[in-house]
Amino acid sequence: MPASRSVVIGVDSSTQSTKAAAVDADTGALLAVGRAPHTVTGTAGARESDPEEWWTALVTAVRSAVRDADVSAASVTGIAVAGQQHGLVTLGAGGRPLRPALLWNDTRSAPQAAALAARLGGPEAWAARTGSVPVASMTAAKWQWLREHEPERADAATGVRLPHDHLTERLSGTAVTDPGDASGTCWYGTATGAYDREVLDLLGLDPALLPALAPTGATRAGTLAPAAAEALGLPRTVAVAAGTGDNMAAAVGLGLGGAGLLDHPVVSLGTSGTVFAATRVRPAAPGLAGFAATDGVGTYLPLGCTLNCTLAVDRFAALLGLDREDAVPGGGDGGGVVVLPYLDGERTPDLPHAAGLVTGLRHGTDPRAVLGAAYEGAAFTVLRALGELLAACGLDPAAPDVRDRPLRLIGGGARGRFWTDTVRRLSGRPLVVPAAGELVALGAAALAAGAATGSDPVALATAWGAGAGEVLPALPRDEETWDRIAGVLTAATPTLLS
Repeated sequence: MPASRSVVIGVDSSTQSTKAAAVDADTGALLAVGRAPHTVTGTAGARESDPEEWWTALVTAVRSAVRDADVSAASVTGIAVAGQQHGLVTLGAGGRPLRPALLWNDTRSAPQAAALAARLGGPEAWAARTGSVPVASMTAAKWQWLREHEPERADAATGVRLPHDHLTERLSGTAVTDPGDASGTCWYGTATGAYDREVLDLLGLDPALLPALAPTGATRAGTLAPAAAEALGLPRTVAVAAGTGDNMAAAVGLGLGGAGLLDHPVVSLGTSGTVFAATRVRPAAPGLAGFAATDGVGTYLPLGCTLNCTLAVDRFAALLGLDREDAVPGGGDGGGVVVLPYLDGERTPDLPHAAGLVTGLRHGTDPRAVLGAAYEGAAFTVLRALGELLAACGLDPAAPDVRDRPLRLIGGGARGRFWTDTVRRLSGRPLVVPAAGELVALGAAALAAGAATGSDPVALATAWGAGAGEVLPALPRDEETWDRIAGVLTAATPTLLS
């Protein structure tokens, strides 16, 4: 590689692993990806990880990416972290974690979320001021849980961070966050672009414990701190971006934002299922997370999130002794199997205490149909949130110009044939499946390039073409399966799922 060409590193620190992408800053070419796993622990609703393991994984993944890209350390000009959203990291002396982080899918804080949601004027008021209503996944609820269950640790905290904040601080020595990830806390005001002091007072959270707010995720937080540079084997001159949450980075990687596409919906199939779109409308819908985008130009990223997606379906495959692709549609000769795979409770709809539900079984039911029904139940739950998302953006989901807008299908599930077929069948919409497989890391790389050069990260990612891919035409919408699942969800919610 010519010495004049710069390389940027985009880090995707997710629930299960860290991936670091080495990217040519000029062309967006993905040169190499380094990987390292995380450990998630907990039962009965608890989900925790050690932030020190995230840092170790980041170092391992970055070193691997630079090595496998066969580039010199001197060619690396920027780095940015995109992290799993909502997690609560509490720091003590020396900036090290006091305890394992409470992850986004830890549902123990559901009672605290419900109590908070009833305050400050109720759910509508929360949505109007912070963009979101407290639910178990939100950081504010987790902090309140910590205050009630481990008050000595809450009192001892010298810093409160989100996962990406913590890693950015380890890289740069600067405590900084961005509007996108901050908007997932329920203590950041999307209407004001600042921390909400009344919410912080309600939570007993000293604003001095929080990181500074950067204007965008591509804002230069500084350069590599000496210890980080040594650990990564990179020059101290490498620019460190403020970074953002994983969903915001995926949007950047897809070219969604003020300098790119607006009001184009995305469906992400991963451990969680999400739907989101970049829009100029500041939504205030209680059923959605009204996030800010990370490009800092008055763009928002409303998002609907389900807790149970690919991991839950894989669990059904394991229980049935099947490969994940050994599925058939669930409404076959058995009379119509319905699976609501809410193994971790559910966030959308807000059913934190739900468990998985299977109905419609007969003696002759094919196990493959049960697996197919698990796919359908997970996809239905995500697509049900899509209608709410489009309405929150001021769009009519049934209008032809909106209905015919392709869904951009991303995440691990987008690589699965049955996942793709199920989304096409239940949505009745055309799909775009981007060719790039590491959109969160690529989006983070665009933020890193923005920090190094001052360029708009959405414009960069658009020029790179990271969001381009195969277009799959629409299939007729499977109304029968949709209505069958909707009927079971409605009937079960007041009793079996609550």
